[in-house]
Amino acid sequence: MPKYEHVAVLMGGWSSERPVSLATGKACADALESAGYKVTRIDVDRSIARTLEDLRPDAVFNALHGPVGEDGTIQGILEVQRIPYTHSGVLASALAINKPKAKVIMAKAGVAVAEHKRVTREEAARAHPMKPPYVVKPVAEGSSFGVLIVHKDVAHPPQELYREDWPYGDDLMAERYIPGRELTCAVMGDVALDVIEIIPTGDTFYDYDAKYRAGASKHVLPAEISPFIYQSIQSLTLKAHQALGCRGVTRADFRYDDTVDGTGELICLEVNTQPGMTATSLVPELAAHVGHDFEELVSWIVEDATCDR
Repeated sequence: MPKYEHVAVLMGGWSSERPVSLATGKACADALESAGYKVTRIDVDRSIARTLEDLRPDAVFNALHGPVGEDGTIQGILEVQRIPYTHSGVLASALAINKPKAKVIMAKAGVAVAEHKRVTREEAARAHPMKPPYVVKPVAEGSSFGVLIVHKDVAHPPQELYREDWPYGDDLMAERYIPGRELTCAVMGDVALDVIEIIPTGDTFYDYDAKYRAGASKHVLPAEISPFIYQSIQSLTLKAHQALGCRGVTRADFRYDDTVDGTGELICLEVNTQPGMTATSLVPELAAHVGHDFEELVSWIVEDATCDR
């Protein structure tokens, strides 16, 4: 017998990741209805606190991505209203979305991270903040929005940073570029799942298109890497999840430099507290690999919902 009967699925919002959130929310709401829950779908706007106060669902499935939904803001509203909710709580969400702060915590816990520097957009546009190759990314965006790779021997910083319509804010991070494989692992209830290697099918990196367009990337599950590296990724994923204080389901992204004459280093890029749950998303694929179909996965996430996360 489920603990919760009426579930509100929060989706959409107004961050850059709105389209992804709508896709995640629809998929999760459909699966929850199929599992027998009463579901109310809410496209979140700035009156969300009043909407939830009027609705009073038994629990909230947080399908929001990006700022507001993923940075502790919506979690704080739900704590005040004492509505049980999914995924991580206020502090863990705020820490994990802030890439430089998360790196400090992960490093102290023994999870290797890349050298990085916090910079303003003006500083990053005016001169290289570190020796190329490096990556420039917004401090608190997901889905690879605003990510720019500066390759070796490039004379000038990315000219896109001068755009008047730059939508990702002025708070950026420069991070040493790690060549090699793109690998990811998820945690489900304090258990690390398997490891996927992501191989974009085009010439670009694992950008927004590679993440969400069918056929734009190839997923190798289980990743074809040595057992030692495989187990290390699982261990580090769980360690990062716990160090940040995360709950429920998270996903950690890694780079592994096994290139010719490479360093062999295994670097954690970030922990995602609100992983995508679309048809091309990684967490549902990882869960299915260990026997949880999509309906079972979203039901487990809802039944894990609490306050005081």
